[in-house]
Amino acid sequence: MSAAPSDKTVTVVQVRSTIGSKPVHRATIKALGLGRIGARSELADSPDVRGMLMQVRHLITISEANGDNP
Repeated sequence: MSAAPSDKTVTVVQVRSTIGSKPVHRATIKALGLGRIGARSELADSPDVRGMLMQVRHLITISEANGDNP
């Protein structure tokens, strides 16, 4: 079963470096569209993305946003 696409998004900001992190965490940060401290990415709120965010939660900050913002 596939979940219906939602209008919700999450904004993710990288706040810590990946130096010394596990290679899996570095790959997750890159897959999220981040790569340096201060980088910001807006992603669709889905279970897949939430799982990735939880894996690297010590390197990022997460804020929820509405999909209707210009």
